[in-house]
Amino acid sequence: MSRKLSLLTAVMFAAVSIPQSGHTQMRVPFVKKHLYSETANPRADIAAALKQAKAEKKRVILDFGGDWCGDCQVLDIYLHQSPNVELLQKHFVMVHIDIGRMDHNVDVAAKYKVPIEKGVPALAVLDANGTLLYSQRNKEFENMSRITPQDVTAFLKRWKA
Repeated sequence: MSRKLSLLTAVMFAAVSIPQSGHTQMRVPFVKKHLYSETANPRADIAAALKQAKAEKKRVILDFGGDWCGDCQVLDIYLHQSPNVELLQKHFVMVHIDIGRMDHNVDVAAKYKVPIEKGVPALAVLDANGTLLYSQRNKEFENMSRITPQDVTAFLKRWKA
């Protein structure tokens, strides 16, 4: 009896292990990107982005975060999916600003009214003249498990030039 039960269990396990569609699904490995430079000069980067934005009639997104931040990595993935990547390229110049462990470029975050102590990624949007149009104050992107690519699309559409 136990031999029949073992055989039945093995057959059932094999049956549920076979993909239903007949195709195997391969998972793409997550590769962490280097987005935030610890040695960059954010003031110079912002000035260059504003110059580019003015010439190209775009807006500037300031992205405060760190390479250690999983939510920052997920936001970057969402930004590089269609239609977000097209919106980003057409309407924005992106500046990644390293915040270390919440202790680097804090003055830059404060200048743009971005409370990084509430979490990252934290975003700000500037017009081509450097006027602050939006600053993330309520952890909107801090927990990317609650955010979809469509939420990022809505954000980009809301603030596009």
